[in-house]
Amino acid sequence: MTRSARWTTEQVGDLSGRRMLVTGANSGIGWEAAKVLAAHGAHVVLACRDTAKGERAAQRIRATSPGARVEVIELDLADLASVQDAAETFAARHGRLDVLCNNAGVMWLPYRMTADGFEMQFGTNHLGHFALTGRLLGLLLAADAPRVVTVSSNLHRGGAIDFGNLDAGRGYDPRRAYAQSKLANLLFTFELQRRADAAGTALTASVAAHPGWAATNLQTAGPRMAGAVVTEQVHRLANRLFAQSAAGGALPTVRAAVDPQIRGGDYVGPSGPGQLRGAPAAVSPSSTARAPEVATRLWEASEALTGVRYDALAAAPC
Repeated sequence: MTRSARWTTEQVGDLSGRRMLVTGANSGIGWEAAKVLAAHGAHVVLACRDTAKGERAAQRIRATSPGARVEVIELDLADLASVQDAAETFAARHGRLDVLCNNAGVMWLPYRMTADGFEMQFGTNHLGHFALTGRLLGLLLAADAPRVVTVSSNLHRGGAIDFGNLDAGRGYDPRRAYAQSKLANLLFTFELQRRADAAGTALTASVAAHPGWAATNLQTAGPRMAGAVVTEQVHRLANRLFAQSAAGGALPTVRAAVDPQIRGGDYVGPSGPGQLRGAPAAVSPSSTARAPEVATRLWEASEALTGVRYDALAAAPC
């Protein structure tokens, strides 16, 4: 199901006047995506947990693209109060949001809990972005052709939503937890599009993306936190030998955010063997990611856990 497989940043086009928010944009794939979007004229908001790092990231973007319009807001996806504050801060500065890139994430962490008592990977990767998207939905619907891009991983294929153990209180495996969170990202993406379509909203596209195997600090952070020095070094070496660059890994996110050929409910990833690297194209997720009954149950659980409801969808005319 590949469409325009040789897509490159030369096809991004003029993004002047468009407002875009990228979570986790101070490093890695988020920074690379933000850099491309800003270079093509978008006003890009870097939503970062550490605003000092965010400001340095913004300065690096301005250095590569003089005149780039970038700003920083504080966002900790592992704290629902911070998510609400970030949404309110953005709303106070901007009247609409054209593209939301739900990019930030954590991977293979030793067991940790968020400020609200959620398992850290599920709480950050899925619930934090679920809450953020819901709180920004009104501003998205105020734009002419809004998009929501949620970054998943091909490791979602090993995931399952364990509704009886979402907090990992009855056993925790960091790799299973990560796969579950990335599957949740896809289920959320497709369910958001379904609900937006059913409500007749202006949401042009809820799209998922994945970077393939990209060389970032994501794979090494978890082992480092666990004190697994050998594992950390193995991942670092594997990144050098086999991974594509962070810039290459960001291309699926960029294409999902700007290419009109990418439609709501698409999943964009590298088009090479195993979807590990290569030019970005529409690719296929697992069958579980398309299961509507699982998506509905996850949506309802996410509303209950976060307290965030998508009233803008319910209120939209049919």
